[in-house]
Amino acid sequence: MRIWLFIFAVVTASVSTAQESFTDYPDLPPLQTVKEAMDNSPMVQAAQAGIKLGEAYARKLNAGPYEFTATLTEKQRRVRESGNFNEWDAALERGLRLPGKAAIDQLLGAQGINLAKLAYGDALHESGRNLLRLWFAWQQEHVQAKQWQNQVDALGEQLAIVRKRVAAGDAPQLEVSLSEAALAQAEYALRQATLREQTAATDVTQRYVGITLPGDPALVEPEPLQEGLDYWREKILEHNHELALVRGEVQRAQLHLNRSSADKTPDPTVGINYSSERGGEDRITGLFLSIPLPGEARRASESGAVAQAEIAAYNEAKTLRRLGAEITNAYNNAVAAYDGWQKAKAAADGMQRNAELMMRAYSLGEMGLPEVLLARRQALEAGLAAALAQLNARESRYRLLLDSHQLWPLDRDEDEAHTHY
Repeated sequence: MRIWLFIFAVVTASVSTAQESFTDYPDLPPLQTVKEAMDNSPMVQAAQAGIKLGEAYARKLNAGPYEFTATLTEKQRRVRESGNFNEWDAALERGLRLPGKAAIDQLLGAQGINLAKLAYGDALHESGRNLLRLWFAWQQEHVQAKQWQNQVDALGEQLAIVRKRVAAGDAPQLEVSLSEAALAQAEYALRQATLREQTAATDVTQRYVGITLPGDPALVEPEPLQEGLDYWREKILEHNHELALVRGEVQRAQLHLNRSSADKTPDPTVGINYSSERGGEDRITGLFLSIPLPGEARRASESGAVAQAEIAAYNEAKTLRRLGAEITNAYNNAVAAYDGWQKAKAAADGMQRNAELMMRAYSLGEMGLPEVLLARRQALEAGLAAALAQLNARESRYRLLLDSHQLWPLDRDEDEAHTHY
């Protein structure tokens, strides 16, 4: 008893440590909220129901395909000189699954449950991917709306300055029209950006119930990757549910092949019958055994199982190659995104300083309004590009952490299995 308590304590402690290894990030939803939102996702709930389906199918396989069959036949015998006799037959029969087939069926049932749990883990992973994508899609729209709001505010202040200069006779009336047109254009862009932000926010909150959006999300500076491609490839493939699923399908296909090979030896049917003849004068008790004669159908079934096993092996190779390419692309994208953000930030800082100098020069009468509007537009575009690059760099790194199961807990099915053990 003590040894089992010790095992339970060790396993529980390891599970708790694994769960505590995850942390909250300032530019992501709280970890507990993410877990609850993913659990409530229809995709994940369907995968949980799939585990129940796998368990039911395993019970069916363990029980076997045969059941008792009872038959009752009533007859009447007519004898020309002796009269009529009531007669009846009763029989009870059942197919017997050979022991080797029963063992394979048990393995098939267990493998089905394992694949259902892997599908549950894969659903959690895909749910996390979708949430991460929608979250950053909303942040991108929020940043654009915020940038346009800043532009509207700045152009409004500039319009006030232009009107003062025109009133003082230091600028032509045309500059008022140019300022008003620039402000109207920015206000239109702000309305479009606000609409896109509202649409993106709805996508997050409606698809992931419980996720709340902050009024002003934190814009955290990206971090460079400290590990190389080999590290991320190893970590991601180690925890990849999709790869585990196709490999599990290879194992299940091999079990089906073994089952088809075993089916070349037919299962017998045994039974007992009891007959009453000549009005009960004759009572007959008997045993019977029937064995199907194997034919081409069984051989064709085995050939089909061989082909299915080959297909599963090819699917594994195809998945492994695709995942290798995706991991390489994700790593290269994360590296390039960080480098791109640094360059975009430097450009935005320079454009912003230039716009401020131009505006100061305009207020002193040393610069024309068209040049100032152009500088403001360039500063806006550069600032927006830098903000989007910053979000892209953060999302790219988070994607690697998510795929390697270091961002959010995606192996809770395995934790539960260990706990039940």
